[in-house]
Amino acid sequence: MRAFVGRLAHPVSEFDVEDAGQRRDMNNSFFEKRTELADIPPTKVSFGPFCLQPTQFLLLEGDKRVPLGSRALEILIALLERRGELVSKQELMARVWPKLFVDPSNLTVHMSALRRALRDGRDGRRFIINVPGRGYCFVASVAVSGDEN
Repeated sequence: MRAFVGRLAHPVSEFDVEDAGQRRDMNNSFFEKRTELADIPPTKVSFGPFCLQPTQFLLLEGDKRVPLGSRALEILIALLERRGELVSKQELMARVWPKLFVDPSNLTVHMSALRRALRDGRDGRRFIINVPGRGYCFVASVAVSGDEN
């Protein structure tokens, strides 16, 4: 989690397509990542009208919960961890569906659901850009803060 917060607090200003394809964290499964974070205080990641609480696996718009599936939320977390960098489709698929073979259309479906929930591309909002054939990049401004209960 500290690495996640560090990456959010100090984003890379430009992305290298070749380097992005080599950065893979495919050793941990989806559930292992969730249990590793259990003893660390939650962090809030805010962008636009949204607030993501990654350790609670919760996306809020204002004080209302945004209905979004776990796969789309995992995609959002992966993109936020490396905002400003290109995240390849292969990296996203390996993270969201670890140790499983799924058709690439699954990523497209969940990315579409994520963009629809964020209303990306509407009313001047732009959160995620697509680099055709390569991957996705989170481009919006982000604020990170600790959540002290």
